[in-house]
Amino acid sequence: MKNLAIIGGGSWGTALAIVLAPRFARVTLWVYESDLAARMGSARINDIYLPDHLIPTNVGIRSDLASALDGAEIVLGVMPSHLARGLYQRMLPGLNESMVFVSATKGLENHSLLRITEVIREVVGTSRVAVISGPSFAREVARFEPTAVVAAAIEPGLAETVQAAFSGPTFRVYTSSDPIGVEIGGSIKNVVAIGAGVLHGMGLGHNAMAALITRGLAEMTRLAVAMGGKPQTLAGLAGLGDLVLTCTGDLSRNRTVGVELARGRKLDEIVSSMKMVAEGVKTTDAAVDLAKRHAVEMPIAEQMYEMLHAGSSPQEAIRRLMERSLKGE
Repeated sequence: MKNLAIIGGGSWGTALAIVLAPRFARVTLWVYESDLAARMGSARINDIYLPDHLIPTNVGIRSDLASALDGAEIVLGVMPSHLARGLYQRMLPGLNESMVFVSATKGLENHSLLRITEVIREVVGTSRVAVISGPSFAREVARFEPTAVVAAAIEPGLAETVQAAFSGPTFRVYTSSDPIGVEIGGSIKNVVAIGAGVLHGMGLGHNAMAALITRGLAEMTRLAVAMGGKPQTLAGLAGLGDLVLTCTGDLSRNRTVGVELARGRKLDEIVSSMKMVAEGVKTTDAAVDLAKRHAVEMPIAEQMYEMLHAGSSPQEAIRRLMERSLKGE
């Protein structure tokens, strides 16, 4: 496959354009902000979301969806989850049945509780849909630092097609037949990462962080399995790998939200001051709703919801988690 369209010009979309450019004859990056697209086209730098990283010459920058999709064989969606349905609906006139769709969005659709690959299937009416996820900070990917992710699809051979198209010297792609596990891992880890930020912001140590990551992984796994995913997927790159990265890395936006909450800042103030979306804030709602739908116990997600949306303090959230009724692991 020679032509790739990337829909979403934030830090992750721009980093993917940079790392995948050598793999394709032509990459087109759609950017929502027309003024930013113009600057990126001339200066070859995304000065808002990923400064200091040069965009290769075979990456065309567009702010028009139709021209961005023209001639594309793979459409890689890198938009925030709450914008996914609307963007795919807008893309419909420029799509054709031969296209392969890959989602790199780490979130869920709140009102429907659908995974983003399910949204694509519903809107586009295709089964040629895959997801890529894993521990991958955009800046490090753009610096061509070694990164490993997983591509998952239900349709036989599709994950392998994405693997062959996307893999390169610094970007290693594994395959999976479990998009449910991959997408739940990539979504719920952001909720746990907010809690990790809270622990860090409160000055707590390694014991608390190790406990949070381990019990967070248990919650992610329970939910994924209840939805039809495989437990081993959550022990891999899209589960444990991404969870560890997002909970411990200073580049994590979701962790940053938790740190600032622990320091006493209000959620609205934190979110409005961030250039990029912290998916965990919205995903917390969906996580709690999915837990209820599937009768899965997710106490960390519940306490993050109480802290984000019901006014509980970080100290109260930790106290409730620690004083829950005792049980086996």
